[in-house]
Amino acid sequence: MSSDNRWLRSARLELAYFSGRTLTASRATGGAGAVLRFERVRPRRSGAFQPLKQAEITPGFLDKVIRALKRWGYDIVSLDEACDRSVRLAQSRRFACITFDGAAKDLITHGYPVLARHGVPFTVYVPSAFPDGLGEAWWLALEAVITREARISLVIDHREQRFNVFTPAEKYELFAYLAGWLRKLPPAELSVAIRDLCSRHSVDLAALTREASMDWADITRLAADPNVTIGSATVHHHLLANLRDAEAQREIAMGKAVLETALRRPVRHMAYPFGDRDSFRRSDVVLAEQAGFVSAASSIGGVVQSEGRTNLHMLPRIAWDGRSRSLRALKVLMAGVTLPREKSAPLAKLDLG
Repeated sequence: MSSDNRWLRSARLELAYFSGRTLTASRATGGAGAVLRFERVRPRRSGAFQPLKQAEITPGFLDKVIRALKRWGYDIVSLDEACDRSVRLAQSRRFACITFDGAAKDLITHGYPVLARHGVPFTVYVPSAFPDGLGEAWWLALEAVITREARISLVIDHREQRFNVFTPAEKYELFAYLAGWLRKLPPAELSVAIRDLCSRHSVDLAALTREASMDWADITRLAADPNVTIGSATVHHHLLANLRDAEAQREIAMGKAVLETALRRPVRHMAYPFGDRDSFRRSDVVLAEQAGFVSAASSIGGVVQSEGRTNLHMLPRIAWDGRSRSLRALKVLMAGVTLPREKSAPLAKLDLG
């Protein structure tokens, strides 16, 4: 999302709050409750170039969110309870369910102490290759390369490409361009491309991924807490839309099987990697249900309705943008207020070296 679109969205949410739409909407469209989607929890960083900041919240903001949910009268519940309430008759109190994608190491370091202090249930979706040290967090590697380098080269569509990126604005533009290109590649081609980029610019992809990811000791520690639900995020966290059906079925089924073997308990819930509208297909929804998952979470916005009106295998979640710290905006979204989808701004011409 461009900075202009993000500012416009924030302004619309603030206007909806102060216009009283939150109270009106919560009565009519607030549904049974809402599932919140976060990723990383870490202290605020300095630096003009932070392209993944939208995927981060601070421990202080997490604390404020939990306090606000309690103040607003939400029942903070487990994912099992949220799914159960979605098929019941509407209740007077709505629920909030807290989830984290990616199983980032800083959730243990900075997020878990906050969550444990409040004693609230939450869910962590784990891509099982990452605690094994076999995952590739290509988005982190891309950020690391562009942060450090002013002149970047790589092969795109069998052609050597060179980019000069000296300012933060140029770096943001290149990150958006390359991330969009990498997302469209089949997994094998994506792996070749990101390894080539890292090799050219001396970034250790494996070490970077291991450092940012939970290991099995971390996951076992969380799984021992009765307030924690461990869900699957497939094996390698590939975009399912880039896989053939048989490959997608294997990723979904093996992600479940690996976690169940490691934890010695059923794994009832999964999240589609990335989870936006372009990352999975209708056939993947069917595969998730066939694999035996009770729910499969997306990052498509919306609240959960009661009486079985929400498809639990396309579970909507409020994907929070960490660049915003407005609890008013969160309250509007949890009330079921919807905004028009923003159009992406066209990219300016990149400086080719």
